[in-house]
Amino acid sequence: MRQFDEMYSRLPAAGDAGEVRKHYEAYARWLQAQDPQTMAARREEAEMIFRRVGITFAVYGDKDEDGSGTERLIPFDLIPRVIAAQEWKSMEAGLVQRVTALNRFIHDVYHDQDILKAGVIPREQIENNAQFRPEMVGVDVPNNIYSHISGIDIVRAPDSSGNGEYYVLEDNLRVPSGVSYMLEDRKMMMRLFPELFSQHRVAPVAHYPDLLLETLRASSPATTAEPTVVVLTPGMYNSAYFEHAFLAQQMGVELVEGQDLFVKDKFVYMRTTRGPKRVDVIYRRVDDDFLDPNVFRPSSTLGCAGLMEAYKAGHVAICNAVGTGVADDKSIYPYVPDMIKFYLGEEPILKNVPTYQCRKPDDLQYTLANLKDLVVKEVHGAGGYGMLVGPASTKEEIERFRGALLANPEGYIAQPTLSLSSCPTFVDSGVAPRHIDLRPFVLSGRTVQMVPGGLTRVALKEGSLVVNSSQGGGTKDTWILQD
Repeated sequence: MRQFDEMYSRLPAAGDAGEVRKHYEAYARWLQAQDPQTMAARREEAEMIFRRVGITFAVYGDKDEDGSGTERLIPFDLIPRVIAAQEWKSMEAGLVQRVTALNRFIHDVYHDQDILKAGVIPREQIENNAQFRPEMVGVDVPNNIYSHISGIDIVRAPDSSGNGEYYVLEDNLRVPSGVSYMLEDRKMMMRLFPELFSQHRVAPVAHYPDLLLETLRASSPATTAEPTVVVLTPGMYNSAYFEHAFLAQQMGVELVEGQDLFVKDKFVYMRTTRGPKRVDVIYRRVDDDFLDPNVFRPSSTLGCAGLMEAYKAGHVAICNAVGTGVADDKSIYPYVPDMIKFYLGEEPILKNVPTYQCRKPDDLQYTLANLKDLVVKEVHGAGGYGMLVGPASTKEEIERFRGALLANPEGYIAQPTLSLSSCPTFVDSGVAPRHIDLRPFVLSGRTVQMVPGGLTRVALKEGSLVVNSSQGGGTKDTWILQD
């Protein structure tokens, strides 16, 4: 399979330094001068600091002796992923375009449904979608923004001439996570290798919490001059709890759980030592199903009874909006280029990965005939679970998936196995190429904006294409060069 490497236009071989891409030249010279023992010591230092700070995530599949989920560090790689300024400029324009169209789409499906009437997307794809929330039909939200914080997963793969081309792999519009690792990775690189930042003009990312707070305040009900913002977490046992606490602290707002909130006269209040305080904006890290036991799952203790009533009355903003998941379902993903053309009258700047919709008989037939070569994903799956990577699977795994596909074709999409770009990574054996992706975080308030960068995830197992932290992946600092 043809390969594209981020640093090298020709990979190093025995006794050969390879050919370094222009925007990596200064870094490659620095890396060449480092001895492995020093790099290994730096890696140990980073691990010790991350552990001390508590930058961990819970893995629900693994159990400690007491039955609780195990806490793991996300491995941090010392070698950054570097993106040239012009390349980022084009990617940023594509991200703004895509997220703008997605927000227009979500507003449309809960209001006039013009895209369904025009036959661009089949009506049953929306109305039978588990993420479509009938409770949101006709509900107006501030600025018509539904996904205030979007995490768009981007990969690069070689085109027919061997050059790298960017593709959107998926859109995360419900409660996208990982931005705290982007920020902490940068802090760690600046701490371990300060000299690199005097040699390179790397665009800053530290102002992300300021942009996030600005975005959240912009979504506040119009009646509020000084909006009160809170971060709603499911609690300390959630896999991303570190991030919830980190972002609340960085923004200078309260971190609350459902039991800290109550609704009175269609307004939301939080309990404080000084008495009730009205809440205007909730940055929720809780899924729709658990937000309001009066409307969704009655047994939920993670949300707040009456929240939807206050929301529909326009007295509180919820970010991201309820029902946003209808646009990030993998069965809707193939239609995003059509959304861009329909709502914006533009050609997509960022391409989709070619996708087979297994609910279509011809696509299902093709998928079944080519399972060993395809990646097959559950439309509601996440975190690298519920998927088949054909080339890396056994015959038994392929046959098991064949049965699942035949039983429920609507539940799956299939895509060609992309050869994700690789980036030099410091592993136990030294510096070696490993596959990566990128998740930039796009903020939609009065304008659409983002910090230059994102979370680069790396598949640490040799040859693996699965970058998810829950599947053993790590992270890298992402450098966008300013010139």
